Amino acid sequence: MNLIIVHKNNPPPTSSCRKTGVGADAKSSSDNATLRSTSLRSTSLLRFALANEPIAGVVLDGLSRGLHWGRNGKIVCAVPEEYRIQKSEVRNQKSKSVLCPPSSVLCLPYTKNVPIRPEFLARAKRDKWFVISNGRFAAQIDSRLLNKVLTKIQADVVAVNVEPDLSGKREKMRLTAEGQVAGFRRLYCDSVELAPVSTDWPHHLFIKTDIIDQVLTEDTLPPSFWALLEKCRSNSLRSCGINIGGIVLDLGTQDGLLNFCRIRLSKTRSQKPEVRNLSTISQDSKLVGKVLLGKNVYIGPKTIVVGPTIIGDNVKIKQGAVINSSIIGPEVSVPQNKLVQNRIVKGPPYHWKRLTRSANNSSEQIYSTAFDLDRKQRTNESFRTWPRFSYAGSFKRIADCFAAIIVLILFAPIIPFVALAIKLTSPGPVFFKDKRQGLYGKEFNCIKFRTMTIGAETIQDKLRFVSQVDGPQFKIDDDPRISTFGSFLRETYLDEIPQFINVLLGQMSVVGPRPSPESENTLCPYWRDARLSVRPGITGLWQILRTREPMKDFQEWIHYDTEYVRNLSLRMDLWISWKTTKKLFDNFISQF
Repeated sequence: MNLIIVHKNNPPPTSSCRKTGVGADAKSSSDNATLRSTSLRSTSLLRFALANEPIAGVVLDGLSRGLHWGRNGKIVCAVPEEYRIQKSEVRNQKSKSVLCPPSSVLCLPYTKNVPIRPEFLARAKRDKWFVISNGRFAAQIDSRLLNKVLTKIQADVVAVNVEPDLSGKREKMRLTAEGQVAGFRRLYCDSVELAPVSTDWPHHLFIKTDIIDQVLTEDTLPPSFWALLEKCRSNSLRSCGINIGGIVLDLGTQDGLLNFCRIRLSKTRSQKPEVRNLSTISQDSKLVGKVLLGKNVYIGPKTIVVGPTIIGDNVKIKQGAVINSSIIGPEVSVPQNKLVQNRIVKGPPYHWKRLTRSANNSSEQIYSTAFDLDRKQRTNESFRTWPRFSYAGSFKRIADCFAAIIVLILFAPIIPFVALAIKLTSPGPVFFKDKRQGLYGKEFNCIKFRTMTIGAETIQDKLRFVSQVDGPQFKIDDDPRISTFGSFLRETYLDEIPQFINVLLGQMSVVGPRPSPESENTLCPYWRDARLSVRPGITGLWQILRTREPMKDFQEWIHYDTEYVRNLSLRMDLWISWKTTKKLFDNFISQF
């Protein structure tokens, strides 16, 4: 079961270890006053959003579609009683409008502590975790990754906070103790790390259902997270905190609330403005994109409203005004020729006269920087995509499976002899598995026949200074790590036959970019990640066109891999396959 709580405004906790002295007390008081002021502004903005339609419907609908956990889809949203949510609008079950949350959402007003009703506990017992989400934050995370972590973690209460720096497609800079740059690491997938448990309510709180009774006080949640942690300590319950990569929007800030509503409106199917009863729209005004209008809205002549925009009840927009990607609260009267852009106007009275006149336009401007956190666009901005029913989208995968099956059947009679020769000529396993990054940076075990001695990776570090290629790769003539039979396998490319198993598993393709580990990919600029738009290949453009000129191998590798992704086609794959087959035959003959 999921419980979303919009917490009341609580003053920030003061530190128990305060410095002594007049200066220290003054600084502490100043810091607390600043935090308290910020908290009040955030609570005021969120209260405005939840107490007014149609904004409240959009916010509650978006929050209810956040984290879904467990088998029971029931969601309860607890909101302070004084917010006075208009239930008649929010709980309209028959409406399919974006203004209304889905029927699985129950709005629960509370006065002091959030009550946990018996029916809530009965539903929660069906799952392992009781989930409490902080209604001030809209967080987007990978539920599968979080589930994998929670199955391994040994704790009764887990505080989960979303950390954008742990998201995929981010780079983390490593610094020394002196603040010098020691290196950086690129994250292709969201990651998780342990973190200390704060005294503030986390973005998500997971409590095991079999101990939920031990953290409640008379069937209600403790008034603060600090009090809940004290209950855990008094009952000897284990608690821990984790940070997980993802996106988080603070709905207590203007940028966060604007962007959250923009994303939610973009998910609606209808491109037409949604107009409610008793609204008056002049014929020569224009409504462009996704616009939500409350009740009794008046839009004057020559007015332009550009979505995504939300207009509250009883709003009057006078002649010549322009509203762009903004939220206008109830009872607001927008003066003539005003440009309101990326802004929240909470309600009257609003000090329009304090605004300055633009030098480039006769309209007066309200502007704040647009806040863009469209995770899907950011994550895949360097990846190329193809239509589903195209060669690259589906038919290439079918061809890979057929080719892999045929090759494995043809070479099945000689595989036992190759394995026997490896065991007789060099101690160690027959196969060698190494981590490589595949489609969209997902790691897999690349399988080959072992051609080197045990401990080759350690020896490579000692031989790095004599490497004959540039970049992060390593290659030297007469490599001492290669066994006698391993040299024959490499020259004839027979060591790569097991990779056709990777092809069958969907981890590789017959033709594609060179499979490379994360340690090499992190040294490439982000735009070169286009190589990861497709599965890596057993052979590819780089393998047949590389010149092996001194200090150019790394550059050629990136160049040919990105060129392959750019010009991917059936014709190119057939041409590369033919060239590879010819090269294999020539190399095999040259061994005798």
